[in-house]
Amino acid sequence: MTTTLTTGPAGSISHDLTWRQRLRRRLGRAVGQLAAPLIRPQQEHRRSQFNALGCRSGRIVFLGDSITEQCLWNEWFPELPVLNRGIGGETSSQVLARLDSAINEPLAVFLLIGTNDLSVGIPEDEIVQNVRNTLREIGRRAESCPVYVQSVMPRTAAYRDRISRLNERLEQLCETDFPSAHYIDLWPALATPEGTLRPDFSLDKLHLNAEGYRSWVERIRPHVLMHAQPAEPGS
Repeated sequence: MTTTLTTGPAGSISHDLTWRQRLRRRLGRAVGQLAAPLIRPQQEHRRSQFNALGCRSGRIVFLGDSITEQCLWNEWFPELPVLNRGIGGETSSQVLARLDSAINEPLAVFLLIGTNDLSVGIPEDEIVQNVRNTLREIGRRAESCPVYVQSVMPRTAAYRDRISRLNERLEQLCETDFPSAHYIDLWPALATPEGTLRPDFSLDKLHLNAEGYRSWVERIRPHVLMHAQPAEPGS
C-alpha cells in the first residue's frame, strides 16, 4: 500500500512524518497511561492464575492479547489439547516477560501480538525486537517447537499503513531469522478491500465477534490440525 503525500520544500515531507510519528507516540503513551490503572487488575488476576496453574506440556498454545484471550479455543477445537494464554491489553514486551507460564514442551505456539503496541505509540523497531526475542526464547525452551507468527489484524483506516509495515517486517523476520517460525497472513480472512477490519466481524472495529473468530479459526485450522493430538479426558 502507498500513501500519497503533498509536495513541498526539500526535506519537508520527512520532517512532517517525523512530527506526526512523535505526536502519535505521545498521544498513545498518554492514552496508555490513562488506561493502565483500569486494566492492570484484570491482567494481574489472569497472570496470577497462569502462575498458579503452571503450564501442562503437550499443548497447542495460543499466545497474545485480548483478541486471543476472548477466543473460546477449546470450543472451536474441542478435540485438541489447546491452551489459551491471552491477556487483554498486553504489549509485545509483556508477553515476552511471561513465557514461564505459557511454554512447556508445547506441540505448537500461535502468536498474535502488536496491536496494543501501536495503540500506545511503541516504535516499530521495538515491537519487532520484542517478537524476535520472544521467538528466540521459545526456541530456547522448546527447540523443535513450531511457532506461527500471525499478522497483526486489520483495524481502522488510521492504523492500516502502520499495521501493513509492521506485518511486512514480521514476515521478513520469520523468513530470514527463524526457520522454525511460520508467518500466517490473516488479512485475506479479515480485511476489507480498503484494508480495514470487516465491519460485520466486529462491534468496536478491533475485537472480533463470532463470525470474525470463525473466519480467523478457519484460516489457521489447517496449521493447527498439523499438530493434532486428541485432548485428554477432562482437559
